[in-house]
Amino acid sequence: MSENLRVAVIGAGRMGIDHIERLSRRISGAEVAVVVDVDLARAQAAIEGLPQAVALTDAEEAISRDDVNAVLIVTPGFLHEDILIKCLERDLPILCEKPLTPDAASSWRVVQAEERLGRRRIQVGFMRRFDDEYAQLGSLIREEKLGEMLMLHCAHRNPNTPPGFTNQMLINDSVVHEFDVIRFLTGEEITSVQVRLGKPTRHASEGQHDPQHVLIETESGVLADVEIYVNAQFGYEVATQAVFEQGTVTIGNDAGPYVRTAGTWGGKITPGFEERFGAAYDVEVQAWVDAAKRGDIGGPSAWDGYATAACCEAGVSAQVSGEKTAVVLSPKPALYSTTRQPELV
Repeated sequence: MSENLRVAVIGAGRMGIDHIERLSRRISGAEVAVVVDVDLARAQAAIEGLPQAVALTDAEEAISRDDVNAVLIVTPGFLHEDILIKCLERDLPILCEKPLTPDAASSWRVVQAEERLGRRRIQVGFMRRFDDEYAQLGSLIREEKLGEMLMLHCAHRNPNTPPGFTNQMLINDSVVHEFDVIRFLTGEEITSVQVRLGKPTRHASEGQHDPQHVLIETESGVLADVEIYVNAQFGYEVATQAVFEQGTVTIGNDAGPYVRTAGTWGGKITPGFEERFGAAYDVEVQAWVDAAKRGDIGGPSAWDGYATAACCEAGVSAQVSGEKTAVVLSPKPALYSTTRQPELV
């Protein structure tokens, strides 16, 4: 058998295809062994050009194969818990795209299952931790050259949303990334969330109130706010400004060169998350592969997935009430007590 990590990719949708391409062409030390999708034709199409890979429709069959020794989960969140538990029963390293699961209760069950195993096997796919600009911001925070960080201002803008993108998904599918980034940069848990609904765009789908303003507080009192705007029309933009005692630092915004010519000026805005965070995904998956080979994880843990699920629950509740809503967490197990610094992992 190959010495490479032989990965079963569960899910052959947009993100799954992207990861299959990544594992096949840009990641060292890993190869795609199996692709699973409920649509067999889609799974078969995903393995074209990969003679070593097979297509299946059953995830349990895939993770039970002798030639599979790692799993990358790219299915909708409501399917994650069962697959995660079965992977833990086989003691397989797992990279699970966010969310860990759709709610705090099921995420906590996954945390408990991993705790019973006695070692961390689950890495959650919060790719922003692997982005170069976030890494540089993390270094500035850690070095305290500008003093302590006091506040964070975040903007998360999508050009539009697909059919069925609900009001709750603004929190669960979009602001979830800011919850993780804020926890990562501050090294603290989030203690409260409040959501304010102002004037909506006419481009919002039925049932959406877009944009929204999310107010967040951490354990030490760092204040953060998020503008979530999922029908912004002009492109995909993720930006963060950190406010320090002795200055501010801004990351994100436009990509590429800023050009002035022929009476015009400007640059480019990325059209989607693949373009904005493509390099971060590459670094993330390579870190997972390298760590899995030494029996570890290379990024956010199941605890991080659970904590962000609890933040999302508080956020969805705050959407309805408009009130400041506490984030409720169970005690952190010793398995996750190692503190990761805000740097590129």
